Amino acid sequence: MATPDTLTKPPQRIARTLRFAALACIAATSLGLAACGHQESGASSTTAGTATPSPAPVKVGMIYSRTGPLAMYGDEYRRGFEAGLAYVTQGTGTLDGHPVQIEWKDDAGNPAQGVAAAKTLIGQGYKILAGPADSAVALQVAAVAAQNKVLFISGPAAVDQITGINRYTFRSGRQTWQDVRTAAAIMGDPAGKHVLVFAQDYAFGQANAAAVKAVLSGTGATVDSLLVPLSTTDFTPFAQKIRNAKPDMLYVAWAGASTYPMWTTLEQQGIFKSTQVVTGLGNVATYDAYGPAATSATFLSYYFPDAPDNPVNTAMKELITRAGGTPDLFSPDGFVAAQMIAHAVATTHGDAEVDAMIHALEGWSFDAPKGRQTIRAADHAMLQPQFIARLVAHGKNFVPELVRTVPAEDVAPPLAGTPPASQ
Repeated sequence: MATPDTLTKPPQRIARTLRFAALACIAATSLGLAACGHQESGASSTTAGTATPSPAPVKVGMIYSRTGPLAMYGDEYRRGFEAGLAYVTQGTGTLDGHPVQIEWKDDAGNPAQGVAAAKTLIGQGYKILAGPADSAVALQVAAVAAQNKVLFISGPAAVDQITGINRYTFRSGRQTWQDVRTAAAIMGDPAGKHVLVFAQDYAFGQANAAAVKAVLSGTGATVDSLLVPLSTTDFTPFAQKIRNAKPDMLYVAWAGASTYPMWTTLEQQGIFKSTQVVTGLGNVATYDAYGPAATSATFLSYYFPDAPDNPVNTAMKELITRAGGTPDLFSPDGFVAAQMIAHAVATTHGDAEVDAMIHALEGWSFDAPKGRQTIRAADHAMLQPQFIARLVAHGKNFVPELVRTVPAEDVAPPLAGTPPASQ
C-alpha cells in the first residue's frame, strides 16, 4: 500500500519502472481508455468478467479552459495533471486500489459556464473539483464548492482572494502577491520611485494592480495603474499614456491572445528605452513575442522548464514530453493538483471524505516540480519558490535563463484577512 510520501516522492526501487509505467498510463488516457481511469463527458467504466464488484472510483471533476482566451493555459494544465496522475499512481491509474475517474468540463473562461459545470459534477456525485485558469471562474466555483461542501483545488488562477476564501478551497498554483514580491526583489529599493501597473481590466489585471499597490505602498513608492479593456486591439494610445506618465518601473501583467500585439506596440513606441520594464515570463509560445526588446526586460518567473533542478521536475518534463506535449508555464499547476488529490485520497482510502481530505492537505509539505512547497494550514496559501529570469538570444529565438531563485519564505503572502506589514 502506498503511503502519502511514496505517492509524491516514489522510492528508489520504483524509479526505474516509473517512467515506463506512467507513460503507458498517459498513452492510454490520451486514447480515452478506462485502464487508467480516464473518463470523458460522464462515461462510466466497468470491469467485465469479474466475480466481485470493482472498487468504487475516485471521481475528480476538472473544470478548465479547453476553449476561450485562456485555452493555451488550460492545455498546459491538463497535460501537467495527466503527467502528475501517472506519477502519483505509479502508472496504474488507481489510488489506494480505487480507479481514478476524471471528467473534464470546459469553462471557456466564462464564470457562468464554470458554475454550471461545477453544479453538474456535484450533482453526479463528484466531491473533488479542480482546474480553472481564469480567476473569475475560480472565485465563482469556490463559492459553489463551499455551498456544497466539496473539495476544490483551484489551478492557474492567480487572484489573491482565492487564498482563504473558504475552508473547502485550495490552490495548486501561485497567487498574485507572490508574483509582485518577486518583482519587488528585482526592483531593489522602491522608495521615492513611481511604479505604473499596465494590465488588462478584469479579475487578473485588477488583482495585480491591487497587489502591487499593497506590496509597494509601504515602501515609499507611488503606484498607479493603467487598465486596458480585454477587447482592445490597438495599444498605441496606451503606449502614449505610459510615455507621458514617465514611470521608473512599468509592471506589466498580461495573459492571453493579445500578448504579442501588446508587446510589439510597446517596443515600437520605445517604451523599453524610457523605463525599466518588469513582467511575468509567460509560456514557451511567448518567448519570441518581445522582439528585439526581449533582452531589455527583466522577468519574474513562476516557472519555466529549466529553472528548477530536482527529480520531480525531471520526471514531469519527461512524462509530458513522451506523451507528445511540451512542459510549460502551468504544467506544475496540473501536476501539483494530482499530487494534492493523491495525498488527500490516501487518508480516506478512496472514500473521498471531504473533511478528512481538508485536514490532510492543511500544513502538508511536499516535493513538487518547482521544489519544496507547503500548504499553509491557516488559509491554504501555497508557499513556494519563485524565479527571476532573463531572455537570451538562441539563434533567431529567445530562451529563458535563470538569474536566481527566490525562496518561498521571501514571497510568502500575508495571512488572508490580515493587513500586510510594510515591506
